[in-house]
Amino acid sequence: MDRREIAALLAYIGRLDPRTIRTLQGEARDQLAQWHELLGDVPMATPHGWDVRVAARQHIRTSPYQILPADLARPWESYRRDRLARHSDPTPSVDPDDQAAWTAELAGTRRAVAAGTAQPAQARAITSGRDGVDPKLEVRLREIGSCIPPAARAALAPYRPARAARETAVAQGLPDALSVRCEWCLAQPGEPCRRRRIGPDGGARGTALCASHPSRVDLAAAQQAQQPAPA
Repeated sequence: MDRREIAALLAYIGRLDPRTIRTLQGEARDQLAQWHELLGDVPMATPHGWDVRVAARQHIRTSPYQILPADLARPWESYRRDRLARHSDPTPSVDPDDQAAWTAELAGTRRAVAAGTAQPAQARAITSGRDGVDPKLEVRLREIGSCIPPAARAALAPYRPARAARETAVAQGLPDALSVRCEWCLAQPGEPCRRRRIGPDGGARGTALCASHPSRVDLAAAQQAQQPAPA
């Protein structure tokens, strides 16, 4: 608060508690200088919940003692600590390789939150099901058909040939064997089939990845044939 705001605050407090009124010009000037020195960094009000007049009125209502600058500075510090405790640093929008700009944006966001000019950025909770999906993301997924853009999928294809071959087969209308459980090696949906090695005693000695078993491919084809044709 500047000196003009401090003077307005003292006038407001004086109407609620006449004990704070200074009638002599010198005393009033000293009181104004003292309060400005101690509360110069405390704002009169912020867009998000802080009002020094509310804090002053609350003290006068609940305390029999004459109000002091510390009785307003303490609520302000509590307000700042509470906001920073609820703030989770969002990812800065600048280039992460620019360390100075990255740090400056983080610090600026924290200062704005602490000063009450910006709301704390809270970490989004993990949600399950379709209820937690952002509608904008739904529209975007319908546009591109996948959470991985086509250009990125093509760039990744050389590094995951099995996945690329599976996606190509599905695009050509062939059955996706990995969409069903394999009854032979008991591989779950999404997992590749394994070649079981059985020892003379009948126990499994080990497994190795292999191509989808014919029975699994037949099961996937049967399920695909049972699905209704797209409109």
